[in-house]
Amino acid sequence: MPHKEAMKKKKKKMPVAVIIILSVVALILTYTSVMTISMAIALPKAIERLKSYEAETVSLSYGNMTYCDKGEGDVVLSFHGIFGGYDQALDSAKEFIKGHRVIAPSRFGYLGSDVKGEGTPKEQAEAFVELLDKLDIDKVYLFATSAGGTPAIRFALDYPDRVKGIILYSSAMPMLSKPDKVGDYAGPPEFLLSDFGMYMISPLLEPMMGMEYETINSMLPVKERKKGIVLDSKITNLDMQRNFDDYDIESIASNVIVFQAKDDRLANYNDTLNGIKRFSNHTFVSFDNGGHLLKGHEEEIDAAITKFFAEND
Repeated sequence: MPHKEAMKKKKKKMPVAVIIILSVVALILTYTSVMTISMAIALPKAIERLKSYEAETVSLSYGNMTYCDKGEGDVVLSFHGIFGGYDQALDSAKEFIKGHRVIAPSRFGYLGSDVKGEGTPKEQAEAFVELLDKLDIDKVYLFATSAGGTPAIRFALDYPDRVKGIILYSSAMPMLSKPDKVGDYAGPPEFLLSDFGMYMISPLLEPMMGMEYETINSMLPVKERKKGIVLDSKITNLDMQRNFDDYDIESIASNVIVFQAKDDRLANYNDTLNGIKRFSNHTFVSFDNGGHLLKGHEEEIDAAITKFFAEND
């Protein structure tokens, strides 16, 4: 009996805290394994998907620019957003722009495009003009999504004679007044900018950004876009604030149509309401929902853009 009692005393229960820690570790390891396998499956598909775009690369005075050239008719120059490239530039435009020729380049640092100088929106606009000259294209419509709005607006300011009209889709917008302080970085943390890093946080795309989880697949391969993402975060996204006096928005004579949803978590709706006041000739199309990608409003957007083209051709 004394021996059995001694054995019972030795069989102590594992502390609750240890059980919780071990459970959390097990969950983390399981999650990491699942996401690693998912990424390993998605990455080759993403690389194969890019090949289907049949993008072209042209050598400009500062380096290479990779772009898609699809369709016929009046030309639309597409400015993609952050995590983009020629694929995003083409996909976002072709959904609404029928009967037009779309030129969809990768902006600086994205998918096959080099960086000129500091990579400022002004330099991006210069590079796009050089591309248009190479293609013997004179005037274009500008179609800009998200972070692409800043270089598109810069293009309109610096080359007004090359612009037929401007379409801003969930786009960066000018400030109504000069800000007292401007930050140094406006974008995702650099340590996350890898295929693995972004895939690990991809379940947060919907709760934090209002984007479907599957959106991560259109961002791959992240490593081929990283230089552009960092450039947008440090330079492009802050340029209209940092160089407020250089953005004479009121001087833009071209007609502008702006689309945005009230529940957009990446582009502030109130900032848009204020910013559009600076455009002399603008139409604002607002939606109660749809998020940054304006999901569910494709027919309305298509009709509005079709009308915009008809009025400006």
